[in-house]
Amino acid sequence: MNKPNNNFCVILAGGKGRRLWPCSREQFPKQFIDFFGTGRTQLQSTFDRFSKLMPKENILVCTNRDYASIVREQLTELDEQNLLIEPVLRNTAPSLAWAHMRIFKRNPDACIVVTPADQLVLDEEAFANNMAQGMEFVSNNPLILALGVKPTRPEPGYGYIQSGEPCGENHIYQVQSFTEKPEREYAQIFMDSGEFFWNTGIFMASVKKFRERLDLVFGDVLRRLLRENPDYTVEEELQFIDENYPAYPNLSIDYAVLDHKKDVCLMQCDFGWADLGTWHSIYECGKKYGEDNVVVDSEVEMENCHNNIIKLPKGKLGVLSGLQGYIVAEEGNVLLICPKGDSSSLVKKFANQVQIKWGEDYI
Repeated sequence: MNKPNNNFCVILAGGKGRRLWPCSREQFPKQFIDFFGTGRTQLQSTFDRFSKLMPKENILVCTNRDYASIVREQLTELDEQNLLIEPVLRNTAPSLAWAHMRIFKRNPDACIVVTPADQLVLDEEAFANNMAQGMEFVSNNPLILALGVKPTRPEPGYGYIQSGEPCGENHIYQVQSFTEKPEREYAQIFMDSGEFFWNTGIFMASVKKFRERLDLVFGDVLRRLLRENPDYTVEEELQFIDENYPAYPNLSIDYAVLDHKKDVCLMQCDFGWADLGTWHSIYECGKKYGEDNVVVDSEVEMENCHNNIIKLPKGKLGVLSGLQGYIVAEEGNVLLICPKGDSSSLVKKFANQVQIKWGEDYI
């Protein structure tokens, strides 16, 4: 039987968010932005969501040194012991490796849900039910559980998990394959098959199961501290992280978990999910005005405009005519106007080109 106080959450908030450039910038990326004018940023909304499901002292946030002050400012209720400040960028699997060490010391019977900071959940009640079902499952089974949702479009910017045989639980299946960001034609095939789910990036397991998996992936680094000083203090842990974190490979949780499929299951969820990492996903989730335009907290005058997404700074008025299927986004010293289509890779490409040609000030 799962005990609620054994449930912990790890929020990943260290990404750069280049697919939402220029509004998501190096010094202030997407997870710290309120894209819908709700008064709460993506990080704050994620924290709010999980604080309804478990004690706030059981929620940890992983970020990097550049963003630590922003996290403290936006989450004043977060205990300083629960803020894990990574010394260098090493993707999400090393973040989990450190977080599970901290949680294991506090509660070796814990169950962990790890989640990105930048997600939209439309049905909070269904989300809470899925969380409860998932935590109960991983507390009783030595398995890792990935949460997936049925695709509603052939989105090339998401990961796809193929479901296999049932795992003996309602809507829980063995993982058969994983494909990260396929070409659109393959995304269409996946969607039409009915066997594939979007990877939400939310994973659950007992802390002991995560330790077993992470030991396979990062054994050389993880075992060092345990071998040399199994009764280490938080201060000794922090010193170890500063000295050894750069030795971790640059690896995402998705690959660390889903590339080893034999002990991973998939739970089908239906809580109105979207990854708010691309302009297209912001458009899909946004309120449509006029001719299917999404205007994100901006002042605009439009004529004969269809299927666009617009985000302008405060104090700027946009006047648009005859524009169809475009992103119009301005922040600071950059104005971006480009087709909305497969904007995920396009925007990231533009950001990289600008960085090389024009320098860091524009990124």
